[in-house]
Amino acid sequence: MRQIPITRPGYERLKKELENLKSVERPLNIKAIEEARAHGDLSENAEFDAAKERQAFLEGRIMELQYKLGNADIIDTENLSKDSAVFGCKVLLENVDTGDEVTYQLVGPEESDIKEGRISVVSPLGQAIIGKTIGDEITIMAPGGRRSYELIEIL
Repeated sequence: MRQIPITRPGYERLKKELENLKSVERPLNIKAIEEARAHGDLSENAEFDAAKERQAFLEGRIMELQYKLGNADIIDTENLSKDSAVFGCKVLLENVDTGDEVTYQLVGPEESDIKEGRISVVSPLGQAIIGKTIGDEITIMAPGGRRSYELIEIL
């Protein structure tokens, strides 16, 4: 079994999603299957097929979440060292070419969300940031070409 590093908020989000799937989504889907079954001939019943597909998706996601939660290694992000960039920390980066600044939190792949400012430690940028200290330059090859950042602050 592989331990899955995750922050406390990330763990709580997965736990909440699992609870919702089990207590809300699964019962709704069971009801949809029963209603579709009541319409008669199952061989040409698109509603029944769709409900069964949804059931397979829900059960797969429930199993996936149970695995992730069961193997979670919750990392305490409250007392992180500010000496170098580590899992769970937030970093302020400045784009060397444009001067634009961006803040990211380094998280596990299960909780990354670029729109929320959370990037995975296994992403190219995440891997490049890990271990860096304030003032270090970080260069990665992105789909749009080479990008360089300076690590301004570890928050």
